[in-house]
Amino acid sequence: MSNTETKIERVEGVEATYSPEDNKLRLYSDSRLDTATYALVTKEGFKWAPKQELFVAPSWTPAREDFCLAIAGEIEPEGTTLAERAEMKAERLDAIATNKTRKANAFTATADTLSRAFEFGQPILVGHHSERKARRTQERMHNNMSKAVESSCAASHYLYRAESVQRHADYKARPDVRARRIKTLLADLRDHQRTLNSYAKALEIFQANLSHKLIIKLVGVGQIGTVCIAPFGTWQRMVDGEIDPQAYRLDMIEKLTRLVNDSIAHRWIEHLLNRLAYERELLGDVVRFENALTPTILQAFAREHGAEKPKATRTEEGSFKLECLVPLPLHLVGGTSTKYLILSDDAWRDLMQNTGYQVPAKKTAKPSILNFKAETLDSENEYHPGEVITYTQIELTKAEYSAIASCYRGTRLSKCKTFRFKTCLDPRKRRPGQYPQWVAVYLSDSKTHPIPESLQTEEAKDAA
Repeated sequence: MSNTETKIERVEGVEATYSPEDNKLRLYSDSRLDTATYALVTKEGFKWAPKQELFVAPSWTPAREDFCLAIAGEIEPEGTTLAERAEMKAERLDAIATNKTRKANAFTATADTLSRAFEFGQPILVGHHSERKARRTQERMHNNMSKAVESSCAASHYLYRAESVQRHADYKARPDVRARRIKTLLADLRDHQRTLNSYAKALEIFQANLSHKLIIKLVGVGQIGTVCIAPFGTWQRMVDGEIDPQAYRLDMIEKLTRLVNDSIAHRWIEHLLNRLAYERELLGDVVRFENALTPTILQAFAREHGAEKPKATRTEEGSFKLECLVPLPLHLVGGTSTKYLILSDDAWRDLMQNTGYQVPAKKTAKPSILNFKAETLDSENEYHPGEVITYTQIELTKAEYSAIASCYRGTRLSKCKTFRFKTCLDPRKRRPGQYPQWVAVYLSDSKTHPIPESLQTEEAKDAA
């Protein structure tokens, strides 16, 4: 692991805090740390924040949590919120900007005073006894003017930073930003759950009654899912007889059993679940799904939380059974290691609501792509609403249309918005220098659809 394996003694006067708002650990010390302790703190990734007078880590990790527990004894909730810290930083930056503005005004006043020696246009008399003094005055005036401009720019910079700090704090508290942060946390949760799934899958394989030849072949693969089952050189040593395959199998069973039951991935998952609960509480309750449940909905729900290829089926009693090739995520099954879960429809709805899962709304289906003969087809310009583009239709075979590069073909929505038609850049021969035009396509060797009623109605109106 990290430095926590070397015994770290508790340091008096050091306090550790954690803030779920920014996922950071902080260390407060009443006095200056000695050299050895300071080296340990910085080695774990903590940096000294002089304005706040504390050490801060960029993010939470199990190793940093262990280190904080070892050096401080416990980890307390952070006493200041993100908004309060942003306000304090903005005040510090405002104070710096005010000081820079004051200096800019002082330098400007000094330069103005020195410029009075030249206010009537008196030139510097070369060779005169006043030349030396005049040039020193001119140089001091220029220096003060440069310092005034520099201080003024610095004041504008610090004012901009002060405003940015407040805007950033407000931005992180926005509901849409919080919702995207929840999606990121769920992606991290799936990554760590995938590691546990790979451990369980590898353990199940090694627990089978494998022959020497199968073990050697398995070690030759070297990896199951995301888990490395054989370091470099193991396979060759096993082939040469230096490693007994069955002894290696028993060692792997012991190691994988320990990882399945107690690995660092469990701590990451627990931490991510706590962060998800915090973010969801601030975002608001998820609306309970009241429509009919389907296997697709339950499988999507299980996959979002890291289940390995879940399959949902309706039982004879009317409940839904969700099963998986490896044990389901522990937070879905109440902490017990099992490969299946049977719940009633209402219980599934409660579980989805409690875990913050919201069934995505169905996407609006796009109009069908129709293939029929027509001289021209119209489509509304997507970049200029109200403008209609007319496409001349040409005939191509499926092979000819497929041979056109994908960036030079596509589909367009008809003017009546009831169907789509295929288009491409005109592949026919053209004069040198002539730019090809987009045309509608009728596939001569594909199924021909009847002309849409909406198009027939428009033609009848045009004829009348």
